[in-house]
Amino acid sequence: MTASENRTPLPKNFFNRPTLTVARDLLGKTLVRRWRGVELRAKIVEVEAYIGQADTACHCSKGRTRRTEVMFGAAGHAYVYFVYGMHYMLNIVTEATGFPAAILIRAVEPLAGQEAMAALRGNSARNLTNGPARLCQAMAIDKQFNGWNLTTGDTLWVADAPAVPDAAVARGTRIGIGYAAPADQNALWRFWLKDNPFVSRK
Repeated sequence: MTASENRTPLPKNFFNRPTLTVARDLLGKTLVRRWRGVELRAKIVEVEAYIGQADTACHCSKGRTRRTEVMFGAAGHAYVYFVYGMHYMLNIVTEATGFPAAILIRAVEPLAGQEAMAALRGNSARNLTNGPARLCQAMAIDKQFNGWNLTTGDTLWVADAPAVPDAAVARGTRIGIGYAAPADQNALWRFWLKDNPFVSRK
């Protein structure tokens, strides 16, 4: 079994750490989805961190709501929300229970199951998974996974993979948060793999 075929799920304690540390360490790990007898696998190549109620770009900045309840829960669970009446977004909850923080999976690089991904997306080109909504469509991730435990190795999880060296990682501001306070807009809380063609935006 090669490193990219490792199916061992990352444990809860991987996610129960400072969000920026987890975000950086998620790069290179493998997102796995079992769908209709097919295993879809993709390398995580871009993420964004959202940290606490003081972060005005974070959904929980306006308090604990029915929508954000999952973010206040246990680390290693999925927070999946619906935007623009058509797109799902996959986030992974981090840090201690009661402190709302999560990491948006912005882009992945397909490793296995590309034909099924293309069928789900209706698109087999580079745009297959180079964005948070696209990857959810390509990997059949929807609201049923909101609150899903991603550490059990069942149906949807994040598998371990070799660490990515710092030289291969870029860091910058988050995308699409023009509504947030200037300090939060300028926070360098987006991480991606340099020169990877599936990154959503350079």
